[in-house]
Amino acid sequence: MSLSEVDRELLRRCLERAPRAWQDFADRFLGLVVHVANHTAECRGFELDEATRDDLVADVFLTIVANDFEVLRRFRRNCSLATYLTVISRRVIARRLHSAMRIRNQANNGAVSATESGMDAPPTRIENQEEIQKLLLRLDPKEANVVRMYHLEGKSYREISEYVGMTENSIGPVLTRAREKMRNGSDHS
Repeated sequence: MSLSEVDRELLRRCLERAPRAWQDFADRFLGLVVHVANHTAECRGFELDEATRDDLVADVFLTIVANDFEVLRRFRRNCSLATYLTVISRRVIARRLHSAMRIRNQANNGAVSATESGMDAPPTRIENQEEIQKLLLRLDPKEANVVRMYHLEGKSYREISEYVGMTENSIGPVLTRAREKMRNGSDHS
């Protein structure tokens, strides 16, 4: 789906800092960002309370307005604005959840108190190497390569993107599909 005329106009108004443009933008996409926060946390096994979800949503909107709407200026307009914002939101939220997990792990090692993390969450990376090895057998070579680099080698999306020649935005969906295959495969084994 391409960029709608409504979203094109809203985008233009935001970038020109027109009166009420940001409020209209936030009103239009708040539900989408809340949904992405809930879904992203659920997929990673996080239990979100209302305050934590609100913090995640605020982080997404702060990312959008940062550096004079840099995120919106980078939008290439080759898909819907909602699709683009979903990808941005998922990336921001996943990073925040991953950071919370790192803090929690440090807390478990005595470095930081558990309450400082603000979230009680499992790791976003699969740590059971046997589980990953089984998953790799069910994946095509490209997916297997991405899963191996992310879960076994600890590479970032950017590093994986550069190595395999995929866009950085494609890495998360590949990992999500791989996790689905793993879940579906474990139901049948």
